[in-house]
Amino acid sequence: MTVADSQIDRRWDQLHTWGPYGLLGISVVLGVASAGPGTSAAKWYTAWALIFAAVALQLWWHSTRLRRGDCRRTPSWTGTAYYVVRWALAFALTWISPFFAFYAAAGYMDADETIPGRWWQRLGLLASAVTVAGAQAGGMPFGSLVQWIVFAGLLVANSGLQMAVAHLTDQEQQRARERTATIAELERTNTALQQALDENAALHAQLLVQAREAGVADERRRLAAEIHDTIAQGLTGIIAQLQVVANTPDRDQAREHMGRAMELARHSLGEARRSVHNLAPVALENDGLPEALKKTVAEWGERTGVRAEFTVTGTTEQLHEEVAATLLRIVQEALSNAARHARATRVGVTLSFLGDEVILDIRDDGSGFDPLALPARSHAGGFGLDGMRARAERIAGSLTVESEPGHGTALSARVPLVRHE
Repeated sequence: MTVADSQIDRRWDQLHTWGPYGLLGISVVLGVASAGPGTSAAKWYTAWALIFAAVALQLWWHSTRLRRGDCRRTPSWTGTAYYVVRWALAFALTWISPFFAFYAAAGYMDADETIPGRWWQRLGLLASAVTVAGAQAGGMPFGSLVQWIVFAGLLVANSGLQMAVAHLTDQEQQRARERTATIAELERTNTALQQALDENAALHAQLLVQAREAGVADERRRLAAEIHDTIAQGLTGIIAQLQVVANTPDRDQAREHMGRAMELARHSLGEARRSVHNLAPVALENDGLPEALKKTVAEWGERTGVRAEFTVTGTTEQLHEEVAATLLRIVQEALSNAARHARATRVGVTLSFLGDEVILDIRDDGSGFDPLALPARSHAGGFGLDGMRARAERIAGSLTVESEPGHGTALSARVPLVRHE
């Protein structure tokens, strides 16, 4: 409840508490002022006795409410008794002087707050309307048929007006109850929603941790497989060549195997450097993906002597770090495979921005191979295709391979276009 609502409720409570006193005071003043000199003493005594009884009734009702702590004025049978006695006093006073109809009008104010039951409340309003209409018709008792007719018309008018007001009040109270229930339901829904959001945040954090752990595990497996297929195999070959050198007396043969061992050592060193480079793509530290790919392709072409070209199509956008790193590593892996296996004379790399996805194409005119006959892993480092495919799938992408012996190879990686945050 707002501060304004509290103030309105407090003012209504003050009006219901002190209103009957005020209406009774107005009636007394007007009744005394209008009394003629021929008013009998008995009538005066009776009027003052009824007035003091009315004041005592109000004081009793006020103290009763305070003892019960009934600040909301809940209907009760005690309230009904108070309403009936007050109506009887007002009716008798109005019989003495029509101006006490002001006091009788107090019944319009609190029938719904003192009498339980809608129909009993309507009956109380009708009784108050009878008293007020009698006073408006000229005072009781009536001395002519005209007064009775006027009384009937006024009773209908007063009753109809009060019933309409009571009906509208009931509807407003019903809407207030519905609003209260709706607000309570919204509060419960908001509480449940906040709990769901908190649980979702905790779940999201947990999923992020699990995804990070899964990514770390995938990267460890990739590095382990790559080290096994490149560096470890190279070291094994070096050991084998050195064993031949140690066991042969032929110096020419020893030099030949020593040269092979040195070539394997250089190749293993290059693989080690490539693995470290893949672990931390420094090419992306200062450049975007297109610039990094352009430099990578150009350096590879200079190192291998193969004609290498890089092309960008579409509107260039700054990609998320993980997407850019994944595409860069796929290109590095593809170029490494082309240098080791393809014997190509020309390589083309194309990066295409297509609105909601990025496509990376790597083509060469090398020896090619049969993708269906290629094992998942080989002693010559055949882990590369599986590694590139795993990288693409890790960011919800895909990798397709088209190759045929003697007709070159084409790789195409499709990944979602996730912009830099």
